[in-house]
Amino acid sequence: MPPSKKSKAKKNSTELTQSPAPAVSTPKFPACIRAVPPSSVAITIHAKPGSKQATVTDLNDDAVGVQIDAPAKDGEANAALIDYISSFSSLSP
Repeated sequence: MPPSKKSKAKKNSTELTQSPAPAVSTPKFPACIRAVPPSSVAITIHAKPGSKQATVTDLNDDAVGVQIDAPAKDGEANAALIDYISSFSSLSP
């Protein structure tokens, strides 16, 4: 009796069509910090003008809380907020 033929194991068709997902890690940010394609970021800020010093007070999904050391009149608090954010980021006003 002749030896039986060895057959090649058939690969499952799903194994051939599925490729492993690329290992890309996306950092987890709160919902108040969003990427805006192609190369921008949007940040929701809850500004509190009239404090003694400018500081970040809160960071949650709703907004970044920032105390501003300028009064809320004639856009002074907005200008101070832009200067404050620019001071610790690589953004220029």
